[in-house]
Amino acid sequence: MHPPHRRSLLTLVTVTAAGLLLSSAVAIPAAAADVLLSQGKPVATSTVESSSLNGDKAVDGNAKTRWASAVSADPQWLRVDLGEPSTVHRVKLDWEAAYAKKYRLEISDDGVHFSTVTTVDNGDGKTDDLTGLNAHGRYLRFVGTTRATKYGYSFWEIQAFGSTDSTGDTQPPTTPTGLTTGAITTNSVALTWSPSTDNVGVTGYDVLRDGQQVATSATTSYNDTGLASDKSYAYTVRARDGAGNTSSLSSAVTARTKPGGTGAFVLAAAGDIADRCTASDPNCVHPKTAKLVEAMHPTAVITMGDNQYDDAHLSDFQNYYDKTWGKFKSITHPAPGNHETYDDTPYQGYHDYFGAIATPQGKNYYSWEQGNWHFIVLDSNDFVHDDLTALADPPQVAWLKQDLAKNTKGCVAAYYHHPRFSSGDHGDNPDAVALWQVLVDNKADLVLNGHDHDYERFVPQNVDGKADPNGPVAIVGGTGGAPLYDIHAAHPTTAKLLRTFGVLKLSMTDTTFSSQLIGLDGSVLDSSPTYTCH
Repeated sequence: MHPPHRRSLLTLVTVTAAGLLLSSAVAIPAAAADVLLSQGKPVATSTVESSSLNGDKAVDGNAKTRWASAVSADPQWLRVDLGEPSTVHRVKLDWEAAYAKKYRLEISDDGVHFSTVTTVDNGDGKTDDLTGLNAHGRYLRFVGTTRATKYGYSFWEIQAFGSTDSTGDTQPPTTPTGLTTGAITTNSVALTWSPSTDNVGVTGYDVLRDGQQVATSATTSYNDTGLASDKSYAYTVRARDGAGNTSSLSSAVTARTKPGGTGAFVLAAAGDIADRCTASDPNCVHPKTAKLVEAMHPTAVITMGDNQYDDAHLSDFQNYYDKTWGKFKSITHPAPGNHETYDDTPYQGYHDYFGAIATPQGKNYYSWEQGNWHFIVLDSNDFVHDDLTALADPPQVAWLKQDLAKNTKGCVAAYYHHPRFSSGDHGDNPDAVALWQVLVDNKADLVLNGHDHDYERFVPQNVDGKADPNGPVAIVGGTGGAPLYDIHAAHPTTAKLLRTFGVLKLSMTDTTFSSQLIGLDGSVLDSSPTYTCH
């Protein structure tokens, strides 16, 4: 909670030399062509007071919304990803009542290693307009070190002005080389190539199949899925940079998919979806991820919990989730998360909104089938409370064992909210080991989770989290729209770890599966190998 809101004086206050200690790198005045770099860019924070006061509110251009950190704690920080290397000449902070007496600004090329740009040690809560800077990097970070009040830190807006490295760039990247095919199945072709170079930086690669662009990959690999069996395809790739320049097409390679293969279908999946915002707010993400789902034309939609924030009341489902992801309600197979338990009566809004879809077998856990796949939906809330961890075989585990024993399908996937392993803020969940153990013992092929608001794909693992081709592929996909969390050191078995929004596209056949993470701009941010069911 914060004191009553107040706006700082409209007069811009330039911090005096006595309060501003410039680093040696800060020396030259701003260029005339400076532009606003920070608005609408991705934000990470140390903490938030509530989801309605998240970091995105500090760069949304709205003078009536704000970021607020947790109460009574030092230090706290907010980091803005400027999107590409940039030179920052000016930073403006518009404080709410909970201001910083002392703070510093930092810059980084990689979001990990920061250097100090400037330090303020006599903040007065008015608008700070810090000029004369010359800091270069991609990530700008505010670090509050001493609070002026008993509350946390809060500002209405942080604005960074300067120029991007790509400004005026007309030089295209070099042409990609070494395009080769990898694993080829009945419905997929894996591609890899050598990276291109650029005077500023390559931002992605367009993948063309038979002369038509089918995807943009952020990496030097792509798994093209959903193909017809026993058919030849020709592929080329081209590089692009942040200024929109593209290279020439690479040399072409031809691949022929294997004969056979039946039962192909596509699923869309994500967790941690609908914040309490609508498409009228340009920083509202769940309308954008819903458009990604729509473009996939999925056979079914999977949700891995925390479908609606903050307390999952029926009114919130109706006002937010229903207006975006609700258009897929008839083909959705949802799982509950911890936020579904925060309603006045736990799960009430979740049950009232989804109806029988949420409890087709009378419980929050159930199974369903598509093609040669058996899907298991679990309620991991039963395994994160101290009063349940002592139970050797709670009812849901007994049901899970019985369900698997009766299964006649050749491929098995399970999904639930709390992941067993995660490199996100919540980290590993030892309480979920009971579910993980049963799934590993029964040779499940795929396990999907949410809870941590990031993306993490693991190689197949055993019950102890060690690489094992006989174990399931686990994917954390808490990327559906709720504010992102920070990520930490990756596990040894992590294949890909990203702090980003997006939707999982799962390409399934009667004997195989592969996954792609589709970013908000439609580009492929990660592409898995094609796995064969156990």
